Amino acid sequence: MPLRQEETLPVERGEAEVPRAPAPRSHGRQWAIGIAAFLIVVALVISGILPRVKARATLHAETSELAIPTVLTTKARAAAPAQEIVLPANVQAFADSPIYARTNGYLKRWYVDIGSHVKSGQLLAEIETPEVDQELRQALADQATATANLGLARITADRYADLLKTDSVSKQDADNAAADYAAKKAILESANANVKRLEQLQAFEKIYAPFEGVITARNTDIGALIDSGSSGGTRTELFHIAQPNRLRVYVSVPQAYSQAAKPGLKADLTLAEFPGRRFQGMLVRTAEAIDQTTRTLLVEIDVDNPTGTLLSGAYAEVHLRLPTATSSLIVPVNCLLFRSEGLRVATVSDDKVTLRPVTLGHDFGTEVEVLSGLNPDEPIVVNPPDSLVSGQQVRLAQNLPGGGPAQ
Repeated sequence: MPLRQEETLPVERGEAEVPRAPAPRSHGRQWAIGIAAFLIVVALVISGILPRVKARATLHAETSELAIPTVLTTKARAAAPAQEIVLPANVQAFADSPIYARTNGYLKRWYVDIGSHVKSGQLLAEIETPEVDQELRQALADQATATANLGLARITADRYADLLKTDSVSKQDADNAAADYAAKKAILESANANVKRLEQLQAFEKIYAPFEGVITARNTDIGALIDSGSSGGTRTELFHIAQPNRLRVYVSVPQAYSQAAKPGLKADLTLAEFPGRRFQGMLVRTAEAIDQTTRTLLVEIDVDNPTGTLLSGAYAEVHLRLPTATSSLIVPVNCLLFRSEGLRVATVSDDKVTLRPVTLGHDFGTEVEVLSGLNPDEPIVVNPPDSLVSGQQVRLAQNLPGGGPAQ
């Protein structure tokens, strides 16, 4: 086999050509090529994987960052030691009474109408009572009969008593005459009582004002059938009278303020029809019991109304300045969380949320009073999300001024 050119070696002339073994390859160069190829592959792999790993790490960090809610906080402000609370109230006349008929009949005439100012004992109306009149006449006749019978019985008893002294009559006959006299006397007394009863019913034909006041309703007219209710029918209310020179104002005070609402406190009334004007009154009595339905204490405030400016039955607002024995806090209403376990307020400490149970006092509209459950220096979350739970980490945004309502 002929040798490759690089494998043949020259020989001296006259000597035969002898083939030599091939030179060994360079192992260092092969290793360098292999390492270079490996590095190229590793570089390609790294250049494709590292950006994805970095993007994933960045996405995870951003997701974790966005998962932390950002909240606004504010602080509760302390309520005044003696605070004024405003409560709805009903204004009523100091004396208010319906006027009914005491006897049956027909209305003969009436003398007053709504808005009439009447004096105590003034005649308001007259009723015709023909049945009562007839019964009275019959009772008077019975009275006359009983009087005549009594006279005869008395004469008979006296005669029998005299005859008994001479034994002209028996003892039994004398006793019978005396007993008959006593019975006739009782019958006369019964007839007299019946006459007085019917005379009183007849007197009820005239309706008089029970006290000085204003007629606020007239519910009858001439010729109307009047039923006193004595026979089981529905009573007929003829008039309604109220005494407006002094008013009673009834207010339901929340249980939280019941201990401070004591007789002697000053109270002011405001009404929509008198803007900018206040009417002074005084708390005179309380029910001394909490209504189990509303959990409020009913109190009465008396207000002088000599000119009749205030009308009975009006709606008013009572301003009560109550001394508070315990300090309370005022927070915005949009800081409250309504949960199934009860009312909660979210506070923040070390960037973590704590849901605190609170007890509310008065509702001021945009703000509420918190009686217990909060400390005055705690940051409170404004508009807390419904998903907020205790121990959750949050990020604080710019805080609001203490106690100010947030939008």
